[in-house]
Amino acid sequence: IYLGAKHMMTGYDHLLFLLGVIFFIYRIQNVIIYVSLFAAGHVITLLSGVLLEISINAYIIDAIIGFSIVYKALDNMGAYQCWFGFQPNNKVATVLFGLLHGFGLAAKILEYNISADGLLANLIFFNIGVEIGQILALIIILIAMNFWRKSSSFMQLAYKANVFIMILGFLIIGFQITGYSVQ
Repeated sequence: IYLGAKHMMTGYDHLLFLLGVIFFIYRIQNVIIYVSLFAAGHVITLLSGVLLEISINAYIIDAIIGFSIVYKALDNMGAYQCWFGFQPNNKVATVLFGLLHGFGLAAKILEYNISADGLLANLIFFNIGVEIGQILALIIILIAMNFWRKSSSFMQLAYKANVFIMILGFLIIGFQITGYSVQ
């Protein structure tokens, strides 16, 4: 598993999605709820994807992960309310995208054809490491966000920040579709 983790993405795509999820969440209890929902979805498909050998093309699933980033940025900008007149359920969306993000890691792990000996234990410890890294990165993000939220520029720049997050999501989609096209 370590070899696979060493060569995988850095997780910036997962963190971009979670940044979008927590962007307008001010209470730590709600941050914990949403991050836990994402992690639950992530764990379910990471473990089941690898153990059941559910192989989804990594480029396709990573393009969908890019879409999740675009989706959340648009949500933060009020697009769904404006376009469709309703607000999608953010908790359901967070779990669903967590499930898709887990398949992204599972696809990458499956590429390494790891032996079944000790696979479950290795996957559990790998996932614990992923979640610890994600939590540490989120703590840094939350500290920075809290400082920014206290400034007068936060509401003025929040829309532009989400446009930037959306652009990064589109870049991930484009990169992954290009990779899929030339593989």
